[in-house]
Amino acid sequence: MEQRDLLFGKRILLGVTGSIAAYKAVEIMRRLKDRGAEVRVAMTRNATSFVSRLTFETLSGVPVLCEEFRRDEQTAIGHIEITDNLDLALIAPATANIIGKIAAGIADDSLTTAVMALDCPLLIAPAMNDRMYRNRVLRKNIKTLAEMGVKFVEPDCGSLACGVIGEGRLAETDRIIQDLSSLLLSKDLSGRTVLVTAGPTREPIDAVRFISNASTGKMGYALAVAAKERGADVILISGPTQLAPPQGVKMIFVVTAQDMQAAVKEHARQSSLVIMAAAVSDFAPLQSSGRKIKKESASLSLQLERTVDILRELGREKDHPFLVGFAAETDDAEENAVKKLRDKNLDMIVMNDLLRQGSGFAADTNAVTIIDRSEKKIELPTMPKSDVARIVINAAIALMQQTH
Repeated sequence: MEQRDLLFGKRILLGVTGSIAAYKAVEIMRRLKDRGAEVRVAMTRNATSFVSRLTFETLSGVPVLCEEFRRDEQTAIGHIEITDNLDLALIAPATANIIGKIAAGIADDSLTTAVMALDCPLLIAPAMNDRMYRNRVLRKNIKTLAEMGVKFVEPDCGSLACGVIGEGRLAETDRIIQDLSSLLLSKDLSGRTVLVTAGPTREPIDAVRFISNASTGKMGYALAVAAKERGADVILISGPTQLAPPQGVKMIFVVTAQDMQAAVKEHARQSSLVIMAAAVSDFAPLQSSGRKIKKESASLSLQLERTVDILRELGREKDHPFLVGFAAETDDAEENAVKKLRDKNLDMIVMNDLLRQGSGFAADTNAVTIIDRSEKKIELPTMPKSDVARIVINAAIALMQQTH
């Protein structure tokens, strides 16, 4: 089954303004091109003080709109021609000045006149000093544009060009492109709650040692982002990971399988869709110590007990939400996945063979097979976990529409 990138073949306008972060627009453009998008660029005059228009023309392969009123710039009406048949528009970085102009309806240069002619979704990624970003006039302008349907990528908190640490740093390229891609998705989960579990659990042996596994939470976090993209209210129950919480997602942090069970039990009933992507420990020490066990006096035998099977418990409940499980296998992968699907009364299961290259824990990619109750399969090639997540959400939505 061939899966094309959401941005493949899309016509995108990239607006670049006079910010020190303008150099990052070059990477944004390169990434968009790598994903098959057709990128057109409009720059403010001040933007060219940071990055030359030749850079963008070389990378895009098309002329850059900059000085519209110079006769040698173009033969057609530049701001109309560049906005013809666009799918998306992105301004990154966006200064306080450009945000204020757009909010006020001012069109006095190439970029603002192009924005005035847009008939496609617009995403703005601000970048500026932290005090400027907190300015009440700017906040009012952002609110005004948001009420008109313009989307914003909130800036990061970090080191700014002025030497201080604060909010105003241009968002990371991955997040900008993720938010841009999401504008192409229908919001068919709007008004619904999706619960996702992610990461490992840790079962304590003593105050410093524990039983766990190699899960990093990347797949679960990607699923939470994909569900949020479709308009869902997302609850992400996460074991210990090193990942940044996705924006706009309700986070619940847990440690043990028992903690995760309690959190899932509390929130599952309010959810339309539950995706159990966490690698919950199957075993826990029968006894654990609140203090460190000294190795000289420790027993070399560790007695274990089984942890609760959270997914099985959910499947047994009458009128349970749509349930999606994960099966990470090394032997007889498909057979074991189908057995888990049946035994735990799941609506869908996502199977990945841990022995397959590019699949499984820690990697940024995955190669999975999606199996539904009728044992219909969707086999996916190795691809980024963010793309896998979108396809899993697509499959779940399609099945929910058929059965729920």
